[in-house]
Amino acid sequence: MKRIKRDHKVRQFHQAKWDEPVIFELHRPGERGVIPPGTEAAVAAAVGSAEDSIPASMRRTSAPALPEIGQAKVLRHYLRLSQETLGSDLNVEIGQGTCTMKYIPRINEMLIRNPRLTELHPLQDAGTVQGMLEIYHRLDLAMREISGMDAFSFQPSSGTQALLAMASIVRAYHDSRGEGDQRDEIITTIFSHPSQAATAAVKGYKIITLHPDEDGFPDLEKLKNAVSERTAGFVVANPEDTGIYNHRIREFTDVVHAAGGVCYYDQANANGLLGITRAKEAGFDMCFFNLHKTFAAPHMCGGPATGALGVIEELKPFLPGPLVEREEGGRYVLKDQGELSIGKVRSFHGVAQTVLRAYAWILSLGAEGLKDVAQVAVLNNNYLYHKILQIRGASAPYIKGRRLEQVRYSWKQLTDETGVTTEDITRRMCDFGLHYWTSHHPYIVPQPFTLEPTESYSKEDLDEYIQALEHISNEAYTNPEIVKTAPHNSTVHRNDESSLDDPKQWCITWRAYLKKTGVKPQEQKEPV
Repeated sequence: MKRIKRDHKVRQFHQAKWDEPVIFELHRPGERGVIPPGTEAAVAAAVGSAEDSIPASMRRTSAPALPEIGQAKVLRHYLRLSQETLGSDLNVEIGQGTCTMKYIPRINEMLIRNPRLTELHPLQDAGTVQGMLEIYHRLDLAMREISGMDAFSFQPSSGTQALLAMASIVRAYHDSRGEGDQRDEIITTIFSHPSQAATAAVKGYKIITLHPDEDGFPDLEKLKNAVSERTAGFVVANPEDTGIYNHRIREFTDVVHAAGGVCYYDQANANGLLGITRAKEAGFDMCFFNLHKTFAAPHMCGGPATGALGVIEELKPFLPGPLVEREEGGRYVLKDQGELSIGKVRSFHGVAQTVLRAYAWILSLGAEGLKDVAQVAVLNNNYLYHKILQIRGASAPYIKGRRLEQVRYSWKQLTDETGVTTEDITRRMCDFGLHYWTSHHPYIVPQPFTLEPTESYSKEDLDEYIQALEHISNEAYTNPEIVKTAPHNSTVHRNDESSLDDPKQWCITWRAYLKKTGVKPQEQKEPV
């Protein structure tokens, strides 16, 4: 491919390729990467045998089915896999859209690897973990200031789990007032993430969905017609995943409150709001933030994330518990929430590593720094928005004018004119060491692609990404087959995706794979 001038180029990229098996196939019985020490004599004498100290229901009857591999093999295996993977450390990661992928300060990664944290256990006595409990408490205070809420729980492990917890609090609140059976409707908007409706539905609520008015914003008049004595609550993201910010949101929450409903706020897209506006002033009773997005902790492939859940004082008794509180003498304790609490939504008290990362990030920036984050994120997004609308075949449906920290764009015109789809373009982007996500729920924008540049990327980074999209658009109109047959420089060209719609072919674990396929890997005597 011909390279264009240095300051505006499409980066040349070719993905590494290793014929690397999954780690279970590298298993060789008897190989060892580490030999754990035996139980210390004093511990053994104090605890006794496993039969004496561990309930029978919790004891294994056989060794865990873990692969046996030497250290050198483990190192080579994961380094090879890392060479086959694009990610935020390697490329301009604005294509994850609503996932808010930003730079994670490496000093914060050093903090969470400190043995004083990694060797903690969630069942330790509170007196032995005062430092970590203090960080939980201090982060709670910071999140109160950022949101205007009165108390936070860090127990939910994701935004969706936080939404489920909030729907549970709505249910428990109305039950406590004797209105649980009467109030059986939750109102949301068509722009909102499906998890908002799904979690409310799991709690037994009927879902009422508001569609946009003629200006492209959620329709206030339709909300006024929808509320009634059956309204339990109103849930919305603002800005929503299209990047549209509803500037009349306080009018919406006032309408719901007048009808007796509870208003709760999905703040997964809060990166453009920090230090500028708060959930309290918008009239919300509850909100959540994703620490693994807005507050610079990694997503970890769906792993240790945290949906920080905040509520006003009236709803504090319903929070999942226990909560970390500071006593008069300065001691930090885990306080039970009492009988009104919805109970735990996950084990223990949340992910300590994610809490520490978020706390360190907030401290490093301060109040003015957080506001700078929002302003730069919005500036970056609107620069990107202006440039992409100049690319042939691209558009941004619903409203005219500026968006907030992200935009859901559309290639509908390009698809209609060339036959090239958004899935084709994301595969072609891989040839330039870039990508964008194509999971854009809800699918109300045809041929969607959602971009969120955050505050982490420079104008030069954005120009590189824009140049790649311009290049692919030109290819679609002049040589569409090169886009339709992409990627050309990756380890895999086109995946057969038919199995994704067939649950009978899904293999979530290695054991399920062996059971469904009947494969017997070489020398796979143990584990099975």
